Amino acid sequence: MSVFIAKRVLTLLATLIGASIVIFLVMEILPGDPALVILGVDASDEAVRALTIELGLDRPPLERYWDWMTGILTGELGNSYAYKVPVWELVEGALLITIPLALMSITLSIVLALSIGLYAAANHNKAGDITLMGISQLGISVPNFWLAILLIILFAIELRWLPAGGFPGWKEGFWVCLKALLLPSLALATVVGAILARITRSSVLEVFREDYVRTARAKGLSQQATLWRHVLRNALIPVLTVTGIQFSALLTGTVVVENVFHIPGLGSLVLKAINNRDTIVVENVVLLLATMIIVVNFVVDILYAVIDPRLKAHDI
Repeated sequence: MSVFIAKRVLTLLATLIGASIVIFLVMEILPGDPALVILGVDASDEAVRALTIELGLDRPPLERYWDWMTGILTGELGNSYAYKVPVWELVEGALLITIPLALMSITLSIVLALSIGLYAAANHNKAGDITLMGISQLGISVPNFWLAILLIILFAIELRWLPAGGFPGWKEGFWVCLKALLLPSLALATVVGAILARITRSSVLEVFREDYVRTARAKGLSQQATLWRHVLRNALIPVLTVTGIQFSALLTGTVVVENVFHIPGLGSLVLKAINNRDTIVVENVVLLLATMIIVVNFVVDILYAVIDPRLKAHDI
């Protein structure tokens, strides 16, 4: 197991380094001068040049990349070009919103997926199965930003049960903030949950056809007992795979959904930074999002080995 984890850690580190290089290169080739954006188009060449030197953008790219990496390792992310405050202050405030939103969304997705997928598989080709799969297909087809608007109209404007947007801050109380994040998390979780529900159903039905499951049923084990004792664990591997992939889609969706609900999370922060050509903020936020996705996939790999020890032995 230790060798298995060591290999996965090395893969994680190599992926992070590769991601940082790609992010830095993309920001280098994007058009636009941060100094010119900050000063405006009417600024003189001398002023733009002076600000470029002040921001350190006149140095060679390799030197700036090295400083960025050493700064990340030491906790010095630099100062925002646009806001003139440490990048970490901006990221920290946004993280306190985006991480709870992402956790709520992925939790809702998994709960919906397992509930719908297991029920549909246990009632294969019955009315409940057909109805739920039809609803899940509709959930896959609806863009999360459009669903977000529909949720606002229904629950905030018509029913007035939940706030239409904004975030009051954690100082206002846990339940107040939870209500503010509920509609955004539903908008994000619906599409992911619908996809995972269909994967769960297909995986459970495939395992139900295995010989050892038929043997368990022939020995008199009930369908429910067979499902929980023999089927679910073996059916979780493809579900975990898709969950790891969909988590990246969920984080990407926060960029749009946070702006629909006017929530000051990482998605809103990176969009504003792109508009302001605040490259140092963009680089750090995108690398942070990439790190979250890579770490989630690392955890998924470890869970593979926990669920199915054969994968662990084969990998070693």
